[in-house]
This record gives sequence, structure tokens and C-alpha cells, in this order.
Amino acid sequence: MDALKRQAAARALEQVRGGMKLGLGTGSTAKHFVDLLGEKVRAGLGVIGVPTSEATRTQASQCGIRLTTLDEVDRLDLTVDGADEADPALDLIKGGGGALLREKIVAAASDRMIVIADDSKWVEQLGRFPLPVEVVPFGLGATQRAIADAFAQAGVSGQMGVRKGRDGHVFVTDGGHWIIDAHLGRIADPPRLAGLLNAIPGVVEHGLFIGLASTIILAGAQGIRVFERR
Repeated sequence: MDALKRQAAARALEQVRGGMKLGLGTGSTAKHFVDLLGEKVRAGLGVIGVPTSEATRTQASQCGIRLTTLDEVDRLDLTVDGADEADPALDLIKGGGGALLREKIVAAASDRMIVIADDSKWVEQLGRFPLPVEVVPFGLGATQRAIADAFAQAGVSGQMGVRKGRDGHVFVTDGGHWIIDAHLGRIADPPRLAGLLNAIPGVVEHGLFIGLASTIILAGAQGIRVFERR
């Protein structure tokens, strides 16, 4: 599986040109892209990157990639990131690693977003992977009730739980927020659910990435498949 992720990352790297401003994703597949990009940078490629997490910032710095922020640049040419799920509409579930807020900010500030993944992430309908919803701790009970109501309006239901870290304590994002993971099974109308979640005051962001991916590169045993947004 790791080899497949690296193949997808290598294909995405073919889209990178000197002088580009890049969004650098977070997660096991994006990590391969940053490693491969670092090799190109050390060989003389001139690019600048905006990391989507503190972990990616550390990795990119160690690879010698010059970094900036969205306060210093207006737009990014390209973001390359992974996904937990992708469907034929090129909509995604992201946030399994907890970086969904920064990932979405960076993706939205980019002219293009290439998603790289192994083909196990391709699904006919989103929802098998638990949907992450990033929330502020204040008023958590009220926020959870509002989320449950949004689920009901969108025709989905399932168990919700606050994410815990490996140490057993509540997982805290880079932005200082908590994450509720919702096990929904199937999401019939992801854009509708995304809109309902966006309207909840206690929700900072959610893992439904609607209309952001322009290209999905899937690596599998039969080779590379590329899907483009029409």
C-alpha cells in the first residue's frame, strides 16, 4: 500500500513546475509527495510551499523546501493532498489525521487541487469513513445536538464520538479545537449535508470537501488512474 501511495505522489509531482506556490498536504500519502518534492528541491527546483499542518511544516523544513504563509501570498498555484475517501463527483472526506481545517483553507486558496491516494480510497458513495467535524469545546452538547439535527435533515444517522488521541485524552487539533467523528455509513447528498453543517455556530469546519478537487490520482495494482473534474 505504501508503494502505491508513493506512485500516486510521483505522478502528481509531474505537475509541479519551477516558481510554483504549492499547498503541501498532510497524511501518509501527502508525506510521500513532500519527500519527493524535497528531492527535486535539493536538485535545484525552485518552489515555495504552504504546509497544512505543523507535522507537514516540520517535514518540509527538514526536506529543504522554502515555506511561506497565506498572509504573505494571495493565491497558490497547486495543492497536493491525500483523502480518506473520494467519489465519482470528485468530492472527498478528509480529516482522518485531524488537519481538515488548514487543509480546506489551503485547498480553497489554490487554483488547482490534486488528490493522491491508493485505490482503496475510491468509493461510489461517501460515508464509509467516519466524517470528522471540527468543533469548539465550548457548548459541546448544544453543538452535538445541532449536528444530529443536521444529520436528520440530510437523511443520515449514526454514532458520534469525540476523537481521542493515542494517550486516551481528547485529540486537540493544531487550531486548538476538538473533532467529533460521525459513523454515517452512506451520505446520499454530501453537498446538502455540508451546507447544513456550515450553518452550525459551534462547528469550525467539517471533512466534506465539495468541489475543491480538480484531479484525483489513484494508484492500484493495475496501475495509475486519473480522474479530472469536468
